[in-house]
Amino acid sequence: MAGWERVLTDLVSTRGAALKRYAFLLCGDDSDAEDLVQDALVRVFTRQRRDEIGNPEQYVRKAVLNLYLDRVRRRGVWRRVLPFALTPDRIDDASDAADARHDLRAALLALTPQQRACVVLYYHVDLPIPEIAAQLGCGAGTVKRHLYDGRHRLAGLLHDDTREDDRAVR
Repeated sequence: MAGWERVLTDLVSTRGAALKRYAFLLCGDDSDAEDLVQDALVRVFTRQRRDEIGNPEQYVRKAVLNLYLDRVRRRGVWRRVLPFALTPDRIDDASDAADARHDLRAALLALTPQQRACVVLYYHVDLPIPEIAAQLGCGAGTVKRHLYDGRHRLAGLLHDDTREDDRAVR
């Protein structure tokens, strides 16, 4: 077995579930998350210089993020060209019995792709702002703005009562 095949096997067996969770937080759909991880693995491990990869998990995470952003951009182009052929990205669920995980998923889907990517990279992957900026190819100020907007939008969508309590105490 070649060295890269062993790295691929170890990565999928030990970190495959974490990679899928990461992709799920970005796209919000289980089957799309599986597709993202699969496409990223194919993209990373079919390259000529696959033996030179220092940190394969980080490399695959970056590929998942890039594939996700490419799909979002492509979807945006199709929305302008064929708006009648697409279904909405998100369907509001007014059910009061939904648990917190479903509420969070719906709230994440309501964010813009850039806000969602920043929130997931900051809170789920625990990346510092400069690394998020490097991965997204933008400035640290832009990442901070997306985090700020994303947090406020999430607070509004998740009905964060603690903020109202803080205002009443002051």
